[in-house]
Amino acid sequence: QLQVMESGGGSVQAGGSLKLTCTGSGFPFDEHDMGWFRQAPGKGREAVACIKWSGTDTDYEDAMLGRVTISRDNTQNTISLQMFNLKPEDTAMYYCAADPVRYGLGYCSVMLRKPPVWGQGTQVTVSS
Repeated sequence: QLQVMESGGGSVQAGGSLKLTCTGSGFPFDEHDMGWFRQAPGKGREAVACIKWSGTDTDYEDAMLGRVTISRDNTQNTISLQMFNLKPEDTAMYYCAADPVRYGLGYCSVMLRKPPVWGQGTQVTVSS
């Protein structure tokens, strides 16, 4: 059974950095696109960044463009989201997602339509 689990959330001051990690299990990790999404209170879930199963392509969305880096380690079944220069408006629950279909294109918009398998989420709080 395809499962993902996030870790690394927490509280940070504006301008700070934080790294989130997601571990996948129950599926051939190196055959599935992965991504990070977030949802702030009272708002819909939005894409942050996605990475192709091979790690060769990434898709960064406008939400945090230029302030995040997504990466994956297929030997460890993990993806990471390094976040820089965090702002109070980045406060949200951050979700890891796995494309349920193998060998995707690496686009967040495509993954959302499938829909992906979600983790439980990890809270990120940025104070001013």
